[in-house]
Amino acid sequence: MAGMSENMPTDQFAWPIRVYYEDSDAGGIVYHSQYLNFMERARTEWLRSLGFEQTELTAQFGIIFVVRNIQIKFKKPARFNDAIVVHSQIASMGRSRMVFEQKIFRDGQVLTEADVEVVCIDAVNYTPVTIPVPIQQSMKKMEQ
Repeated sequence: MAGMSENMPTDQFAWPIRVYYEDSDAGGIVYHSQYLNFMERARTEWLRSLGFEQTELTAQFGIIFVVRNIQIKFKKPARFNDAIVVHSQIASMGRSRMVFEQKIFRDGQVLTEADVEVVCIDAVNYTPVTIPVPIQQSMKKMEQ
């Protein structure tokens, strides 16, 4: 399966990313906000790997996913040109929310880890709605 590492548990998704110059400061250290972008890309690619495009979710189900809360720990810096990998897994899932546990690794060492709470909302009035059943079923297979 795309995005899965050979030695990784099947309840996790991995997305490789190369750190570009634009991601870093003049000293070559990744800006703190870029880690959130890396994690967002990994969640989007995970959803895509399960057969769901975010634009189609809006068109078909009238929903969007939004981040409600993030708890993040920065342990070591990523640097310009590093090959990093974002690992993602579902920590919990409710009716309209999911909590992702995401970790960014370089050479097997954790650089950053975060719990990201994502809520499914109506694309018109921005109120929480139930996660569509097909997405729930696919994500539940990935839950810890």
